[in-house]
Amino acid sequence: MPAACTAVAGSCPYTRDVTSGRPEPFSARQRGPRATLPVALRLKRASGEALHVQVAVQLRAAVHAGALPPGLRLPGERNLAAELGVARGVVTEAYRLLAEWGVVEAAPGRGTRVTAAGGVPQANVTSRFLDDYTGVGPDPATPRLLSFLPGRTTTLPLDRRAWRQAWAEAARRPVPVEPPDPAGERELRLALAAYLSRVRGLVWPADHLIVTAGSLQAFQLILSSVPRPDDAVLMERVGYPLVHQAVQASRLRLIPAPVDTDGLLVSEALPGARLVYVTPSHQFPLGGRMSLERRHALLAWAQRHDALIVEDDYDGEVWHNVQPLPSLAQLDTEGRVLYLGTLSKVLTPSLRTGYLLAPPRWTDALVQARARLDSGHPVMVQWALTHLLTSGALDRHVARQRRWQQDVRGALLDSLNPLRAYSTLEGMQAGMHVCLTLHPPLDAALVAQRLLSHGVALSTLERMTLEGPVPNALLLAYGGLTAQQAREAAGRLVAVCQELLVRS
Repeated sequence: MPAACTAVAGSCPYTRDVTSGRPEPFSARQRGPRATLPVALRLKRASGEALHVQVAVQLRAAVHAGALPPGLRLPGERNLAAELGVARGVVTEAYRLLAEWGVVEAAPGRGTRVTAAGGVPQANVTSRFLDDYTGVGPDPATPRLLSFLPGRTTTLPLDRRAWRQAWAEAARRPVPVEPPDPAGERELRLALAAYLSRVRGLVWPADHLIVTAGSLQAFQLILSSVPRPDDAVLMERVGYPLVHQAVQASRLRLIPAPVDTDGLLVSEALPGARLVYVTPSHQFPLGGRMSLERRHALLAWAQRHDALIVEDDYDGEVWHNVQPLPSLAQLDTEGRVLYLGTLSKVLTPSLRTGYLLAPPRWTDALVQARARLDSGHPVMVQWALTHLLTSGALDRHVARQRRWQQDVRGALLDSLNPLRAYSTLEGMQAGMHVCLTLHPPLDAALVAQRLLSHGVALSTLERMTLEGPVPNALLLAYGGLTAQQAREAAGRLVAVCQELLVRS
């Protein structure tokens, strides 16, 4: 017979087999809700990580360990909140997260129970996406993969009530019978124009704002409408690989341009071109901010060469301990800047919604290109986003997301401290990624390979470099992580680097 253990903080962690000493899970065969949990939860209130996330993560770990078997009915929200000494809303949000992860399900009259699958962890990074950035796929034996790969944004700060209300408002509208406006629904474009004025200080007429399926599609529209065959396109030598591929797939000449910690290097040696693509707010992937002086120099270069500038402000809502610099579009007085932005980075990548601010002389051609491509953006998505924008829910979410990312960034930087003597960290002032340049004898490719076997996926800069030497650096995109996950992933990175240093 198993003997009960001593309660911890008002709960019993598990029963223990007195002969083997191994913990045994509680049985799921219970008729009513548990008054307490059969596992102990330990909340770290000073950690900076949200309490409901701590509760959800620990309960998920207990399910995966077998301590909470399928079918087990969890305590009611009020009971568990009293046991943990937290507000009931903390438990409500924790259970909601667990349901989203597939760990539990709630049904009227049955309470909240562990699912049959128990939210068995799956590799959350596909081989294709890993290969795009690193050239290596995930180890199938890795039980839990922490991802520093780009293109991910956590939805944990999202107000689920506001989110559901936005889609409910969209569903109440009459079913549209006409195809969508290829430029985007006018009310959404008006709401986006007002949002950009509030959040980024960018005043732009809604008639010259085009809703797109992300910033990459916006760039492809530009490539198909603005330059002529054999025109030159300047690209940052180290940059976004999918943008590089878009130019390489066109009939345009791609010219790599040098970059440093201030972004694109603008000098007399910079050749002329029809287009130049830049990421001045937070250079991808090196992380630097283009200085104000260099922004003016780039605009002057565009005037001399009668060129257009594509400004990709992919994560311009997020900055840390600094004020954002004026965008190139704000500084432009001649209609030479085409400004790209996205809502996918700040809300969720699954939205696939971005926008393009075009000078008046290019608007019609770009709208026609969108009409030829796919006739326009899904109307239901546009209606839901319009509600989020006009109700103020998106502004509130952006503020929460900014605080969340600052906490994750702080946890990451603290955890990387042991590598200060062996690396240089860039990109800390803005955005949701940093670039860690490693000093010899550390080799970025080897570190990335070893880390994958330790359950951490990240990118080297090899596939982001067009020509010349590949920076010996790692891209750490933390947008999809919690503070605790960032600490854990960074801790594994530090351990691998220290192991390689000892062996060198």
